[in-house]
Amino acid sequence: MTLVLTPLPGLPLVQPGDDLAALVEAGLARAGLILQDGDILVLAQKIVSKAEGRMVSLADVTPGPRATVLAEETQKDPRLVELILRESREVVRHRLGLIVVEHRLGFVCANAGIDHSNVAEGDDQYLLLPEDPDGSAARLRATLEAASGARLGIAIIDSHGRAWRTGTAGVTIGLSGLPGLVDLRGREDLFGYELQFSEVGAADELAAAASLVMGQAAEGTPVVHVRGFPYPLREAALPELLREKERDMFR
Repeated sequence: MTLVLTPLPGLPLVQPGDDLAALVEAGLARAGLILQDGDILVLAQKIVSKAEGRMVSLADVTPGPRATVLAEETQKDPRLVELILRESREVVRHRLGLIVVEHRLGFVCANAGIDHSNVAEGDDQYLLLPEDPDGSAARLRATLEAASGARLGIAIIDSHGRAWRTGTAGVTIGLSGLPGLVDLRGREDLFGYELQFSEVGAADELAAAASLVMGQAAEGTPVVHVRGFPYPLREAALPELLREKERDMFR
């Protein structure tokens, strides 16, 4: 098996209203790639959010009482805290400089995934996660499949910390056309033992690999073409990657 990840070169800075499918198609042409059945395109969350106009100015945010109290406890801008609360179901933990929440999309992350890096519009501009990453992935997939005639997968990824390890890693926050989990239970290992508990977070493994290729700073390669994904493509959505709160031992 050979897995090949190719960053698409020459993508411009994405602006609100930009046609991501057209930008991806132009990037594929520059890279000399023709889409084939089984190919996957992995997109950084930032460009999806920017294209969908998910930018917010703190000047337009009025913090409520809860945000004001939490801002004092964390020493964060109360307007930013208000945005975090709006994007969250609940606050899981907080400390100086950090608020960990259950995002409205269902996963646990720091500061509701709200980002200020690689946002050039101004010091008070912050970028929210896409409103519906699964929907964003499905729309992009439909457009690219119609144009290419190929059966594709789309993943939208972000960088998250983890409760049990230091450092961030790429994770999938939206997907269409590829599995989130691959269930290996019932298969035999090299010695003939039947696997009892093995479920592979395939979409997150792919996100981590693509994140390495994208980089985290000024690389400017927010779309990665993937060929050789080792599992069959199928319909899936983000919820299959999310652990229910009742089964989450960290909560």
